[in-house]
Amino acid sequence: MKKRMKQIMAVVLGMSMAAGLCACGGSGGSGKKEEGAKADSDKYEKVVFAYQTFNNVPSEEGLAEVQEAVNKITREKIGVEVELKPIAYADYNNQISLSLQAGEQIDLFESLFNFPDCVAADMAMDITELAPEFAPEALELVGEEWMNACTADGKIYGIPVYKPLALTPMITYRKDIAEELGIDMSQVNSVQDLDAVFKKVQEGRPDITPLAPIAPGDTGLNRLYSTNVDYLGDDYTAPKGVLLGDDTKVVNLFESQEFMDVCKMARDWYNKGYIMKDAATTTSMSLELLSSGNYFCAIASYSYPEEDTAASLQTQWGYPTGARILKEAYIDTSTVNGVTFMVSTNCEVPEAALKFLNLTYSDKEIVNLLIFGIEGRDYVVKEEDIVNYPEGEDASTVPYTAQLSCGTLGNYFIQYQMEGNNLDSLKWEEEQNKEAASSPVMGFVFDTAPVSTEYTAIANVLSQYLPGLFCGNVEPETEIPKLNKALESAGLGNVIAEKQKQLDAWLAAQ
Repeated sequence: MKKRMKQIMAVVLGMSMAAGLCACGGSGGSGKKEEGAKADSDKYEKVVFAYQTFNNVPSEEGLAEVQEAVNKITREKIGVEVELKPIAYADYNNQISLSLQAGEQIDLFESLFNFPDCVAADMAMDITELAPEFAPEALELVGEEWMNACTADGKIYGIPVYKPLALTPMITYRKDIAEELGIDMSQVNSVQDLDAVFKKVQEGRPDITPLAPIAPGDTGLNRLYSTNVDYLGDDYTAPKGVLLGDDTKVVNLFESQEFMDVCKMARDWYNKGYIMKDAATTTSMSLELLSSGNYFCAIASYSYPEEDTAASLQTQWGYPTGARILKEAYIDTSTVNGVTFMVSTNCEVPEAALKFLNLTYSDKEIVNLLIFGIEGRDYVVKEEDIVNYPEGEDASTVPYTAQLSCGTLGNYFIQYQMEGNNLDSLKWEEEQNKEAASSPVMGFVFDTAPVSTEYTAIANVLSQYLPGLFCGNVEPETEIPKLNKALESAGLGNVIAEKQKQLDAWLAAQ
């Protein structure tokens, strides 16, 4: 597989050099004539681009002007018209799967921590031969090591987002409340330090709840195991056989002491009233909850420095915001391919789809239209590459924004930064990509096809038990044994055995 990737990257570099030579040769090249001829014919290939958003899904009217602005560029540059299809994060994976099963046109979509499932379910097209020709800049930018994480059986099935990759678990909190109550958040360095903080919040501000879930059924505690976890291609919210630390033996996370400790902490916080009582069943996201003013903090993972993370969320919440790192970053294969753009197997215009995808990595105007919308209407420029919402507006009131999805679209490093962010932080973020601890089996991609039936059954079990355990609604000592018994019946042992078999073969081939 590595030899194959080196061949591909060599082709990419050669094509990029050739493109550079053409660009230096003047404006009369044949490539421009061909693009012009296509533009004059008013016949454009249509690409449906489905992307997730953590912000509000815009109305048709709010989206239309952004879409037309994108198409003014794509018609001229690549002879393509794009239909933008933003989908709420909580609904994204399910809606993409159902839409593709129904035969709807979706040409480009992103895997959200389900790359192996997308490949096994034949949702994604093999783009090994097409990508070097039609997305050369994206491949060159991402590089060979990251692309290895997006292959299966030596074939490329997607291109990962180019962004600060090392996800760092943090608490993001109401800075004004911490100051009001005299809480020194600089002393918070781990999840164990939060109990005392939550006690002070509860005593000083009984009108608010200390911890809001980051998403339905997700309090963020599953980012804070005492040992680094490689999920071996699974969504971290529903793992089915993992590696703990540097050990290459595949194990059941839910039988580990690490999992028991996290669930006990959740239960303790729930009993003390620190966690939102209906966190396991709510349909609300943290943005809505923290904006309400009824909560103190949330726990999630971010790939930006504390200051920038806080500044970004402050524009969303509408309150002074701070952030503290709770655990060091860790990179595994799922971190790389967790957000990977794929060409669907339904796609009838894969070349056009890859041309547009390539622009999201190379064209600054395109990617900023997708993230921030229309200048003057949805955002204003404060200084070079620094933006904010228009006066009197915020993320919930502008016609269009996908600002919270900045790390899930194309090339993050050519996107505008929100006011309050430090542009020098981009250097920190790139260093984190290089220096963060990484999995001993980086690049291993699990093929779920041999155990697809078990995967479905296990997912149903986990969706039944995990929200209650992670949100503290149930007693871990009684519920975790029930969970493991149900997982055994669903075939988790078969999954672990298959993962070990494939991993051992992969390790032997390295």
